[in-house]
Amino acid sequence: MAIKESRARKAFLRTNMVVLILVSLIMILPFIHVLAQSFSSSGAIDQGKVSFLPVEFTLDNYSFVFQDGSIWRSFGVTIFITVFGTLFNLIATASLAYPLSRKELLGRKFLLFMVLFTMIFSAPLIPTFLVVQNLGLLNTVWALIFPTAISAFNLFVMRSFFMQIPQELIESSRMDGLGELRILFQIVLPLSKPAMATLGIFYAVFHWNTYFNALMFIEDRSLYPLQIKLREMIVDENFTSDPTSDFYTTMLSSSPEGIKMATIIVATVPILLIYPFLQRHFIKGFMLGSLKD
Repeated sequence: MAIKESRARKAFLRTNMVVLILVSLIMILPFIHVLAQSFSSSGAIDQGKVSFLPVEFTLDNYSFVFQDGSIWRSFGVTIFITVFGTLFNLIATASLAYPLSRKELLGRKFLLFMVLFTMIFSAPLIPTFLVVQNLGLLNTVWALIFPTAISAFNLFVMRSFFMQIPQELIESSRMDGLGELRILFQIVLPLSKPAMATLGIFYAVFHWNTYFNALMFIEDRSLYPLQIKLREMIVDENFTSDPTSDFYTTMLSSSPEGIKMATIIVATVPILLIYPFLQRHFIKGFMLGSLKD
């Protein structure tokens, strides 16, 4: 039987819908404006004719972007740290979350407190830099992966998910002779696909948007990730003065703004395409991981 809703609840739901639509428009409209500029001619952009639809449609901006080898190199660096970094993050997080989810682990509360402590008080910048330097990771892509191996927040989400797996299943696996590692990788992880997909999205987006760590630890321009390359194009006024680059010389004589917008779209779209494939696991995994045993 359908439940009759009161007028107050209907008004609340309608207000919620209006607010959510307005917030969505505030977030989506700037992206649509950037997309429209990326497909517009230089004359239309310079004259301010472009709002939310392309004016004098052209693909020249994307053509310039795809001809620039440095962007492809940064694209490759970003894909590597996103794929390898996410896999490493998931393995490291699961390896620590599983023992912390078992009540029989000695010192579990102390270890949880230590993890919680890092969540509240993060390491200062200079000690972090010195650690990376002493480990020999400076100016390598590993400096963007290893120091961020485990997120304390993601660890607690995965631990909560592991705690919902029946203890009887773990005990029966032990009685069948399985060790803890085999229980983790053959029993627990296959049952934890929603949690793995959810945290995988968190970690992948983090690595794809890596900016500050790359700014601190990377000096070699050939190792710049995509976000640093974008910063060069958008913020740094000197990047167009490189006399050795035919690309930037051509860009100055055509549509710098259009090419910048096209580069932003190229850097944004790939990570957006991941969501539709993992959305089902994302919602389920995040909600289940938030429950407390």
